[in-house]
Amino acid sequence: MTTMDSFAKYPDLHNKIALVMGVGQTQIPGSDTWGNGAAIARVLAHSGAKVFGCDLNLAAAEFTASRVRADGGSCDVVQADVTSIADVQKVVDAVLDKYGRIDILINNVGATATGDPATMDEETWDRQIRLNLKSVYTACHVVLPVMEQQGSGAIVTNASIAGLRYIGKPQVAYSSAKAAVIHFTRVTAVMYASRGVRLNSVAPGLMYTPLVESLKSSQPEAYRRIMEQPVPMGRMGDAFDVAAATAFLASDAAKYITGQNLVVDGGFTSSAVSKL
Repeated sequence: MTTMDSFAKYPDLHNKIALVMGVGQTQIPGSDTWGNGAAIARVLAHSGAKVFGCDLNLAAAEFTASRVRADGGSCDVVQADVTSIADVQKVVDAVLDKYGRIDILINNVGATATGDPATMDEETWDRQIRLNLKSVYTACHVVLPVMEQQGSGAIVTNASIAGLRYIGKPQVAYSSAKAAVIHFTRVTAVMYASRGVRLNSVAPGLMYTPLVESLKSSQPEAYRRIMEQPVPMGRMGDAFDVAAATAFLASDAAKYITGQNLVVDGGFTSSAVSKL
């Protein structure tokens, strides 16, 4: 089990209220692998933040909550479709009813689908844009007025290196959405900089998550290609690398950082073309 001893604690996060969109943790029997949303919740709770998470899959969210609580952290979860403003509003209302404020928003909803512009059908394209981009808009649409009224807040959105360059995999809708997420973050950060709200994004590279681990048995060839990628640091990252970067950007250690995209990829995007 991953211990938290090596992770920084940010004293200013103690008792901060953190809303994590996409907090669910896929369960793989016998595995200790963590997904990005779950690891972010755990690392924020490690610094004493009170986590409130949501996920389309309530059982996955509750699994995350149980793991965070096992470490002594605070984590409440509810079910929600983050592409729906009505659902997001209900989640935000629940957080405000319990805590009266939202200090941190983490946008972690997303998934990829294979296809290029000529082969991807319209329904898949629309679903990808809705899941990866609209979910960021809906969360910000509801939460930004709350933070503006407070005069403070930090928003960190999970982007991807696929939004920065072609990484060898035909996933045109996902790549387009993630590029848009990075730019959405940048321009919104400028709009809200004078209102006390910071927005940044994190662009993970090749991370060993439950999704990747599940390919080991279901799609061994895809798993092999992922594991053989030429990452300059010689290994894949994991969800806690993403979580550590996210906690930093959410904390006062990054109080003069806004509108930025922090790449967490072991040097991958700075190196040669991938083998995917």
